[in-house]
Amino acid sequence: MYSMTRTLALPAALLAIVCSFASQAEQADMTFFVTSQGMGKGADLGGLAGADQHCQTLAAAVGAGQHTWRAYLSTTASDGTPAVNAGVRIGPGPWQNAKGEVIAQTVAQLHGDNQLTKATALDQNGMPVKGRGDSPNMHDILTGSKADGTAFAAGTDLTCSNWTSSGEGAAQVGHHDRMGLRDDAPSRSWNSSHPSAGCSQEALASTGGAGLLYCFAVD
Repeated sequence: MYSMTRTLALPAALLAIVCSFASQAEQADMTFFVTSQGMGKGADLGGLAGADQHCQTLAAAVGAGQHTWRAYLSTTASDGTPAVNAGVRIGPGPWQNAKGEVIAQTVAQLHGDNQLTKATALDQNGMPVKGRGDSPNMHDILTGSKADGTAFAAGTDLTCSNWTSSGEGAAQVGHHDRMGLRDDAPSRSWNSSHPSAGCSQEALASTGGAGLLYCFAVD
């Protein structure tokens, strides 16, 4: 009896190991994810460099650090510094999530008919991100971008002072679940749904956010 139990248990243990290795292999090939957590200071990300490092650190923790990662964020022109367009800084594609599902083949498809939904916009661990109907709702993803992936005009601060403010200001966000805040609201843009209520962690949470980012591998 004991021997038979051990014999039956062995294949199950081997299956678990095989599944674990398969999951790790998929994550190593991952080229897109939503961050599982924000940086804890609202929309103050330490600028683009700080946001990119956050993506890099999370990716490295699951075995995908061989890629160069960048956050999907735009910045507005300020004090002689030109604007940065999110759609330009993320590489050419294609991009796939931690389960190998392709969300877009090219930048054009990403900003057009992409496959980005709540079911495919997974975090770096391959887990779904909470959206409308979940508690807490975390579907507001920081982008600071228009729907075509470009920055807003100079003098329009929808980037929380180019991702350095956790106080006054606002950030343009997208909805990873493509859903509005109410049942009667239309589906929303994945990258440009509405401005946040402010730049603090509390302000981001008040409209359904947690300071999460989209991360893309550029190579």
